[in-house]
Amino acid sequence: MADNNHSHFQHLYFVLTGIPGLELKYYWMAFPLGAIYVIALFGNGVIISTIKSEPSLHIPMYYFLCMLALADTGLALCTMPSMLGIFWFNYKSIAFDACLAQMYFIHTFSAIESGVLVAMAFDRVVAIWKPLRYGTILTSGVVCRTGAVILTRAICVVLPVPFLIKRLPFYRSNILSHSFCLHQDVMSLACASTRVNSLYGLIAVIFTKGSDSLSILLSYAFILRTVMAIASGEGRLKALNTCVSHICAVLIFYVPLIGVSVIHRFGKHLSPLTHALMANAYLLIPPVLNPIVYTMKTKEIRRKLIQIFFPAKGTAEG
Repeated sequence: MADNNHSHFQHLYFVLTGIPGLELKYYWMAFPLGAIYVIALFGNGVIISTIKSEPSLHIPMYYFLCMLALADTGLALCTMPSMLGIFWFNYKSIAFDACLAQMYFIHTFSAIESGVLVAMAFDRVVAIWKPLRYGTILTSGVVCRTGAVILTRAICVVLPVPFLIKRLPFYRSNILSHSFCLHQDVMSLACASTRVNSLYGLIAVIFTKGSDSLSILLSYAFILRTVMAIASGEGRLKALNTCVSHICAVLIFYVPLIGVSVIHRFGKHLSPLTHALMANAYLLIPPVLNPIVYTMKTKEIRRKLIQIFFPAKGTAEG
């Protein structure tokens, strides 16, 4: 009888959680958090504008980098309203539908980034395996179609997730574990069987990040085999050096992702602080560190930054 009464009630909003145990320090954490978002948005914006304005960067490798920067920008923008709302204004409520929308875009941009990393791995395979045919294999049309496939896959795979959540009743707790809405977190509050949601979530992860990580691993196995066949040690080092930035980007994305997955599955005994920090790292680290890595490795992007901060010096060097 109680269940029947509850079935007519549905929470209209969720309550987000910042960092447990550090509520009194939110005021001081607000400024570093704001700086992190400024770095992420500014850094990725510089990468996009530099690739757009520099003819020498109009090659597949940098087109894929531009896609990565766009995905990182989208990921940062997804979490920024709720994160800054909590730490700047102590505003923790998020409407039910807004939570589903945020959840959808977070997982979509994450799937896009994973797909772009696969495309970048294939780009490195072609550049090292068939350097003389690089431009004829990875044409502008191939790059555009690859981007369209990555985008379509992410949209279609994640699209059922909010609808599967929408059908579930929520009438007990409405307090989430993180500063943003993630599928597993929202699903854990449902007051009905989530077997379908769990099964589809597993299939989606295997189809996107599971297959992507395997593809990247196989790509680098092939790259290593190709590099080992190069006669000179200097040639091997030069070939591997072209992969350093991408390897860093892969580690920056997948290490926090694996950490979050392991903690969700096996770390239920860990403190809420650990769960919150790992989830924040998973979504904040890639948009911040990727621009730094690629700025260090790309002189055109470094020159663009110098022109922004030191106009006179940038003009003299140009």
